[in-house]
Amino acid sequence: MFYLPTRIFFGADALEQSRDHIQPLGRKALIVTGKAGAKQCGALDETCALLDDLGSKWSHFDEITENPVLEQVISGKKRFLQEDCDFLIGIGGGSPIDAAKAISLAAANDLGIDDVYDVSRFKKAYPIIAIPTTSGTGTETTQYSVLTDNAKQKKAGFGSELVFPSLAICVPRYTLSLPQNVTLNTGIDALSHLLEGIYSVKRNPLLYPLIQSGVKSIILNLPIALNEPGNLKVREELMRASLYGGMTIAHAGTTLQHSIGYPLTSLFGVPHGLANGIVMKDMMELYFPAVETELNAMFAHLGMSKADFFAWLEKLLPDTYIPLTEEEIECCTTEVMASRNMASNPFVVDADQVKTLYRKTLRETL
Repeated sequence: MFYLPTRIFFGADALEQSRDHIQPLGRKALIVTGKAGAKQCGALDETCALLDDLGSKWSHFDEITENPVLEQVISGKKRFLQEDCDFLIGIGGGSPIDAAKAISLAAANDLGIDDVYDVSRFKKAYPIIAIPTTSGTGTETTQYSVLTDNAKQKKAGFGSELVFPSLAICVPRYTLSLPQNVTLNTGIDALSHLLEGIYSVKRNPLLYPLIQSGVKSIILNLPIALNEPGNLKVREELMRASLYGGMTIAHAGTTLQHSIGYPLTSLFGVPHGLANGIVMKDMMELYFPAVETELNAMFAHLGMSKADFFAWLEKLLPDTYIPLTEEEIECCTTEVMASRNMASNPFVVDADQVKTLYRKTLRETL
């Protein structure tokens, strides 16, 4: 089965092409962004200009930080209701778009800060438009939102078909202003999503052509983007790969590959994509016996071996050392074992295996 209720516009004129589909979504938009990125890349001004041209009202909520927290969702809910909005536009990386999804549910279902993860409370949602300005999360085509609970020092997500964006507007030139480290980390995040579409017990062969195409595009284009940040063709390829990654995890979900990285972000501040990257080699080795046929088919498509892939990854990623204590490993493992992603592993992974992965990956160089 393949299900994707999001209408996708992709390319230089994607925003303009979407104009006839925006007005039917509502009277007034809450535009959800971070402090600077949406403005710097031009996406915010162009979106506001289009809304003005359509005669649609809007209000701007710019309080979202990297790794959005529950308090920001509730603040956004209050702004949405105070401004009498009836749809949302998330502009940015995964953080503003994921926050827009959560704000939609919080406003529609009168959720408090303790209710945001309670999917049993999700009965309806306000329409969402997603405009990505990075090439990593693929959240513009997923039903997922990942948030941080500061009180519990935990990063976790939820999923609901209610928050599939109505429109995904993907304009590659919005990524031209990304710093090198963000380009790298988001590209690795997209790569992780694609690989997890193979690892997952919910893997869908209908997605294999997208997965193979996306992985190949990242391998070919991510190193170029790091050296030629203004190369628009390369940026277009990476945004398409990210889109494919989002479509992949919308069906297959994520696995231990993501769960093991979440505590590294919430507890130690490691950027999400990099957290995925530093465990990527060992995760592939762990999963390889269960999905050897599928991975070998992918490598054949790429024209490379697993060893070639590992060499590419090692060359790309910086050496990262996180000297975790045994107590910290225990804490991280407890969080990992409780995550919903563990249900998508291709076989049962126990706590001792997770601890071994932390010890091996984070105390050695890549």
